Amino acid sequence: MSARRFRQLAAALSGVALAIAVAPWSFAQSAAADFALEQFQASASNASSPGKKLSLQDLRGKLVYLDFWASWCAPCKRSFPWMNQLQQRYGARGFQVVAINVDANREEALQFLQSTPAEFTILFDPGGASAQNYAVKAMPSSYLINAEGKIIRKHLGFNNESAQAVENEIKAILESK
Repeated sequence: MSARRFRQLAAALSGVALAIAVAPWSFAQSAAADFALEQFQASASNASSPGKKLSLQDLRGKLVYLDFWASWCAPCKRSFPWMNQLQQRYGARGFQVVAINVDANREEALQFLQSTPAEFTILFDPGGASAQNYAVKAMPSSYLINAEGKIIRKHLGFNNESAQAVENEIKAILESK
């Protein structure tokens, strides 16, 4: 699937994401697909500089919240402050937020990051291969990946109710370590 076709499909499904945003996490328990993608710099002011590559394998041993987002996605914009808080609260306990941008045009992603800063890892996948590997159907789509690299939950959309359920699950997993 081309990046253009993926964006068209994602745009069509964004309304679906809003409709199902209150749906509970679904259980998945399958191996998470690895990726090796360019990492944006930690702050939006440095994001135009090419970063090093990061793979899911590099994060083995951590609980990972993997989020797929695009600059045109309104729920994505609302989710960034919350993901900043998650990273701040739980990062020292073996938790990592990783957000993969799928915009074909890097400048659109940079503009988004200038108005909506990220204090967590941002990766850039303009071809959308990682989103295809995860069968992303809506924006945002999120996956909770355990320390062994297994998807333990997936979620479509974003709202305050689902955010609280996600955070409760993250806390429970980290407390059980």
